[in-house]
Amino acid sequence: MTMKMRDRWTDERLDDLNGKVDDGFRRMDERFHQVDERFHQVDERFNHIDSRLDGMQRTMVQGFVAMSAAMVTGFVATITLIATQL
Repeated sequence: MTMKMRDRWTDERLDDLNGKVDDGFRRMDERFHQVDERFHQVDERFNHIDSRLDGMQRTMVQGFVAMSAAMVTGFVATITLIATQL
């Protein structure tokens, strides 16, 4: 009788178990797809932030160059003024 229960379980329930496992993997694949979509959205946000930081860095470099040019011009004007007064 024990042997019969085991044979019956193997014959009838194995397909059910296989179906449940397949359903579980299918649901897991759907969840992974959702996670992949979220990562894609995060990547888009990081790309947007990167472009803004690149723009800010460009502006800072331009400001540094402008301030350096103004300082050099001021030093040259001061040295010229001192030289003409001597």
